[in-house]
Amino acid sequence: MKNVRHVLGISGGKDSGALAIYMKDKYPHLDIEYYTCDTGKELDETYQLIDNLEIYLGKKIIRLKAFEGSTDAPFDHKLKTLSGFLPSQQFRWCTKSLKLEPFEKFVASDNVISYVGIRGDEDRDGYISRKPNIQTIFPFRKNIWSEDVIAKILSNNNSKQVLNLYSIIASTKNSNRFKEILKQPLSINFTQVQKLNLLLGINIKEFNALVFSFLKTTSYPLAQEEYFALIDNDEILVRDDIFRILEESGVGVPQYYNKIDFEVNGKEGQYSRSRSGCYFCFYQQKIEWIWLYEQHPDKFQLALEYEKEGYTWNQDETLTDLIKPERIQGIKEEYLKRFEKNSQPKSEYLLDILNEAEGEGCAACFI
Repeated sequence: MKNVRHVLGISGGKDSGALAIYMKDKYPHLDIEYYTCDTGKELDETYQLIDNLEIYLGKKIIRLKAFEGSTDAPFDHKLKTLSGFLPSQQFRWCTKSLKLEPFEKFVASDNVISYVGIRGDEDRDGYISRKPNIQTIFPFRKNIWSEDVIAKILSNNNSKQVLNLYSIIASTKNSNRFKEILKQPLSINFTQVQKLNLLLGINIKEFNALVFSFLKTTSYPLAQEEYFALIDNDEILVRDDIFRILEESGVGVPQYYNKIDFEVNGKEGQYSRSRSGCYFCFYQQKIEWIWLYEQHPDKFQLALEYEKEGYTWNQDETLTDLIKPERIQGIKEEYLKRFEKNSQPKSEYLLDILNEAEGEGCAACFI
């Protein structure tokens, strides 16, 4: 039986940082390997968070870098091979070359459980490797299992096997209702999502125990584990919990989340950065580019210097055009209008909410 490695990627953002703290505090017996994929193009605040986490965890966070031996930063090395072709939403070479490939090289062919910090208030699945030796777990969510696992256990083809497994682990409380839902086949009128939510609504821990029992009959990495403590976890953590964990631990919230005042046409607003990742990430909103220009002019200048020969970070305008006075004013005005439409946000970190409305960006950047 192969040993199973437990790994957790630190992106430098709030969610992965909070997950590292959460796992250390709640599951200290797990020998988790912490790593970060360093592109060489992060904000200083990102590296500071990683340093703070190392102190709290009492363990080294392994720095993974693509193109070891190169004298250039990983991003610059890859950019040269592409003759200056910048990454974009259509061609996310940065994700593949600077994040995924170093990670998969790091775990090699070992059986691996990878913990990912997608929250309970997010509707996305995040990075799931296609490699059979890597299994993803989401400790903050009601459903800690990845989509591929859920598809198998709720498949009509596996219904008989799953019912047999449930008969062994079922508790007396609500077991009849649980079994009724398990028996009901998926159809156009009864989807996988509906079935999953009903089962989780009855008993999260019992559903987790059923999934773990099913996994023991497969080749998934968890099949190698005699016990998995997270099956007894029914906590659901949302954005406010993340900030609380970071603050109470003393690690602190990454400084780029701190809101900064600005004024435009006599109206006051606040802006900040909403995500970790490279300072020139093409998934940034326009207001975040303005934040970078005004708060980190040196980094903005470096980002601007990458734009040449028709390659730009934004498909619709260059950074040179973006920072024209009238354009800055227009971006801030539009941002304030959106702020007013969200007069009762769920969190004081409104930029997070606005970001979610436009898409989360590339989940693989946060493994």
